[in-house]
Amino acid sequence: MKISRLKLKHQIWLIFSFAIVVFTVMELYLFYSFSDLTQKRAANYGNQMIEQTRRKIDSAFKEIRVSTSILVNNKLVQEFSVAEDAYKRMFDTGLYALDLMEYVRSFNSYVNGIVLNDFQGRRIYSLASASGDIFFADRYENFIQKYKEDPSLRQKGGIFTNILIDEQAGTEQFFYIAPIVEARGGIYFSQIVGYCSIIVNKDNIDEFIENMELTPNSTLYILNNENEVIASTNSNARGTLFREILSMDKGSLLNGVETTIDGEEILVHVKDLEQAEGWRVVSMIPLNELTADMNPLRRVSITVGIGIILSMIITGSLFINNLMRPVMGLVLDMKKVGRRDMGFRIKVRSTNEVGLLACDINRMMDEMEEMAKDRVHTQVRLYESELSQKQAEFSALQSQINPHFLYNTLNCISSIGLEYGSREIAQITSCMSKIFRYSIKKNDLVQIREEMDCIQAYMKIISIRYENKFSMELDVEEELLDMKTPKMILQPIVENAVYHGLEQMDQGGRLQVEGKVDANGDVCFRIMDTGKGIEPEELAVLQAKLDMEHPEHAPGSQPRTSIGLSNIHNRLRLLFGVKYGVAIESRIGHGTTVTVRIPMLADYPKLPG
Repeated sequence: MKISRLKLKHQIWLIFSFAIVVFTVMELYLFYSFSDLTQKRAANYGNQMIEQTRRKIDSAFKEIRVSTSILVNNKLVQEFSVAEDAYKRMFDTGLYALDLMEYVRSFNSYVNGIVLNDFQGRRIYSLASASGDIFFADRYENFIQKYKEDPSLRQKGGIFTNILIDEQAGTEQFFYIAPIVEARGGIYFSQIVGYCSIIVNKDNIDEFIENMELTPNSTLYILNNENEVIASTNSNARGTLFREILSMDKGSLLNGVETTIDGEEILVHVKDLEQAEGWRVVSMIPLNELTADMNPLRRVSITVGIGIILSMIITGSLFINNLMRPVMGLVLDMKKVGRRDMGFRIKVRSTNEVGLLACDINRMMDEMEEMAKDRVHTQVRLYESELSQKQAEFSALQSQINPHFLYNTLNCISSIGLEYGSREIAQITSCMSKIFRYSIKKNDLVQIREEMDCIQAYMKIISIRYENKFSMELDVEEELLDMKTPKMILQPIVENAVYHGLEQMDQGGRLQVEGKVDANGDVCFRIMDTGKGIEPEELAVLQAKLDMEHPEHAPGSQPRTSIGLSNIHNRLRLLFGVKYGVAIESRIGHGTTVTVRIPMLADYPKLPG
């Protein structure tokens, strides 16, 4: 169903409904865009916090590696590891190595104890607390042996171990072990001659992690290369942590991944430590805690959107009720006028532009009735034959007022009165007056200039009616304007081009009326539109009817366009001969061109009535 066929009230409601739907879609789009922006902001914040944490942990681990490197690369420590002389080991290199170990431990808060083992199993140590007794337990020897045998130990320069749980003491510890490689040039040159084992001060690591709380319910973990929890803000965290999360794409985890854990939306970040291969920092932050400060803005946005939609509905209802009542009353009254109820006058229901329009129409009807009465009185004074002729002419003049055109124009006026102000209504009324005055002119033969003025007035009405939806152009050679032409032969064709061609286009379109002298010295008018065009079968039928003497008697249903063109065509052929008349060409999707050809008339005797 075409929108133009709906009642004006329904068209306005449709426009309001469309505006409400568009606004609702935009509101939803803005809401979800805002939510997405909020989540991205939260993810960026979480990413920055976890990156700061990773750097600090890497810094602590780097201090441990640097301290260990100082020990294992010291020449006296290396000499201690290979020395056979017990005295030298005890009072020379041994004392120096012990002092160096004490120095390193005292200046590194993350070192809880240091043990140097040579290749013969001898050891020297520096311990900060009783927790260092683990060095002398068999479970330590068994635990650390696999790291000593690791072929990559020398290449890496040192390895952070997994957690060693001391069930007797109830403690958890992990170590950093590095090989001592003899570099002095002796018989053991470039060989591993011992190992340096450092107890990492896990209490300091735990304290550091606990102080890095991101949000009230967030959790931070340090995992080793076997996903064991080395330190965490969750004191109950043990063993392997969320393997299904850590197995996700590494790039996604670096930027933050949203997942659901125990029914709660969680933002997970993972950062690899640079100083401990395979180790990582994992943060788990509840998404609602990161976006909590944005919730008031979301509620305000929803409230404002609902308020605007309700305002649009209320405004639309008031607008339609207050404006459409007088307009619909005017339309109903005009239908009675269309039925030629000559004694009826339009009721003036308001004092606005619609009321002024009703007054102007009543005044026009009074003038038309007065003109009719004057004509009747004049013809009464003539003899009966002349009276009959005048009555016939009057009837012909009345029939020239196209009810379809009048109805469309009045609908146009109603639409403009609803949507614009008095300026457009005044323009339409003025153009209507010009067309009516022209249509009731007594002369059947008029100047081409007058026919063009009529078309321009009609184009002005159409331009306002469709809000300049398509362009219209008049291009008539100046020398033709003073020539003669039968009255009202072009306006019906222009009207057909608008209502059957351009009106059905969504946007754009062009209408051009061209007048010139052709190669045979005849006046040729071309009415061209870029509308939808005519179906080939329909075009063939229409062209065939142009050659029929009485197209209204043709079998089958016929569109009004077909009869109108046939009448104009037959009229011109009767007046000027078979070489003149109307021709039509059309292509689907490209438009329609109607050509009207008449002889060049500087003057012409009165046409037969």
